[in-house]
Amino acid sequence: MSLDVLTYLFVGLSFTLYIGIAIWARAGSTKEFYVAGGGVHPAANGMATAADWMSAASFISLAGIVSFSGYDASGYLMGWTGGYVMLALLLAPYLRKFGKFTVPDFIGDRYYSNTARTLAVICVIFISFTYIAGQMRGTGIVFSRFLHVDIDTGVLIGMVIVFFYAVMGGMKGITYTQVAQYCILIFAYTVPAVFLVMQVTGHVLPQTGLGATVLESVNPVWAGKPVLFVLDEVVQDLGFHEYTTGTRTTIDTFFITAALMAGTAGLPHVIVRFFTVPNVRDARSSAGWALMFIAVLYLTVPAVGAIGQLNLINTLNGEQGDGVSYSDMPSWFKNWEQSGLVAWNDRNGDGKVQYAAGDAFMDGKPVLTDKYGEFGQRLTENPLIDTEASPGFDPGIQPYANEVFVDRDIMVLANPEVASLPDWVIALVAAGAVAAALSTAAGLLLVISTAISHDLLKKTLLPEINERQELVAARMASVAAICIAGYFGLNPPGYVAATVALAFGLAAASFFPVIFMGIFFKRMNKEGAIAGMLVGLLSTMAYIVYFKFMGGAKEDLFMGISPEGFGTLGMLMNFTVAFVVSRVTPRPPEEVQAMVDDIRIPRSAGRVHAQEPR
Repeated sequence: MSLDVLTYLFVGLSFTLYIGIAIWARAGSTKEFYVAGGGVHPAANGMATAADWMSAASFISLAGIVSFSGYDASGYLMGWTGGYVMLALLLAPYLRKFGKFTVPDFIGDRYYSNTARTLAVICVIFISFTYIAGQMRGTGIVFSRFLHVDIDTGVLIGMVIVFFYAVMGGMKGITYTQVAQYCILIFAYTVPAVFLVMQVTGHVLPQTGLGATVLESVNPVWAGKPVLFVLDEVVQDLGFHEYTTGTRTTIDTFFITAALMAGTAGLPHVIVRFFTVPNVRDARSSAGWALMFIAVLYLTVPAVGAIGQLNLINTLNGEQGDGVSYSDMPSWFKNWEQSGLVAWNDRNGDGKVQYAAGDAFMDGKPVLTDKYGEFGQRLTENPLIDTEASPGFDPGIQPYANEVFVDRDIMVLANPEVASLPDWVIALVAAGAVAAALSTAAGLLLVISTAISHDLLKKTLLPEINERQELVAARMASVAAICIAGYFGLNPPGYVAATVALAFGLAAASFFPVIFMGIFFKRMNKEGAIAGMLVGLLSTMAYIVYFKFMGGAKEDLFMGISPEGFGTLGMLMNFTVAFVVSRVTPRPPEEVQAMVDDIRIPRSAGRVHAQEPR
């Protein structure tokens, strides 16, 4: 079978499975729609949680960051994995014991305030729509290449598929669909990883790939050298920064890592998964299962990214490093050109593809770089600079002209083609990438619809509506959310992982402090929670909007902290404001303080004290 036929077959079968599960698990009550009836087995819930959490950012974009940024990607790896440990240990069991449907439900009752509940709904909407933009873009990228449609059409196809199993099945349908999606995405990620590592190093386990040496069959010049050593040497020769050292400041790396950690622990679509199990003991158990399932992919990512970069450089520049004739380029390069995610600009007219540091399409001017990158940086800032008259320019060093644009989000998808792996592996990756994007998109849409129908309508604006009306409202909210999510997918604020990182920053700045203090600090009251959430959310939103949408200059960054890391500062401001305000305002009612004590006492860890969500 051809690649196109295999891709349609694999993706089509996976879609049929998802829709079939949604029909089988169609929600018939609000409890099934919101928390899948509260009876999901811990192992199944752990698998669903892993699929829900490992979005297009993890499957598609994270290895791309590792490929192009090297050491700078460590903050993403540490933040996303470390944050889940923090969520599992500090928050999930206590929230499950509280027995609410949603995070705004917890905040509204814990802080005895509909104002706090409504503000939490607003936070959910901001976080979820920012997050979902990355998922829909990831879906569009997959379809643009493998179904031969443009990215916009791919986003629309993804919207239709999500509509079926999110609107019809609710949390019940999504849970069991995500179990299937995890199986597909993890198989689709690890199988090509094994092929890639074996092909370049001879090792079977991707987790050992970075410490192995390169085989002579890959490139005789690299033979016998460790993978990371080769990467350092090659990328510096092409004008990039050293692979094993970072370009970010220490404080920015720290703030990004902390924002991703706290954001993970405050993500509403992940937290709600712990309400789907019968009791607190099962919540802890499902957290352990989920961490194990997540680790399978995250321990594989570094090797996939690093070896993918080696293969890309080897393919584009050839064994001698002087470029490859465009007519001799493999089919994958020209296929990805059609999607607009790879582009070639023949600067010197020699007909060869040459890949190096710099922007291949900067105002139509060539961007040159010396082998150490310093001269290239000056030219990147001013492409009209006179190279012969430039201070410090060494004419003995041959400048390189970068002629290739490669979108970092294609690395995982293109890796099997770059490495000439079998067509069935390429088709499998396409099905896995779609599963990763759609699983998280569905979870986010459900969180949005639940926040609107349950927290905003039922608990605040229209408390007299019955269960049937609430369920209809939830489905209508899902439809509206899908339409808005599609718009953000068509107009994302950045590449997938960066867009998702912004959502984590918003979650860290708004939800994490009030949830944490709501569990462990009895003195925390509604005035403190509301003030803290407002300060954290508004400051972080303003920073993101200024630097991502209003053209804020890099020199204006506060202490050099990027928008992806500002959520940590927003979180610290939230903690500070909430604590100070709570100390100068009345204490919470006695029954609320008793509720906090009850949450922290583990006596209801078993089934005897399990109760319906209140």
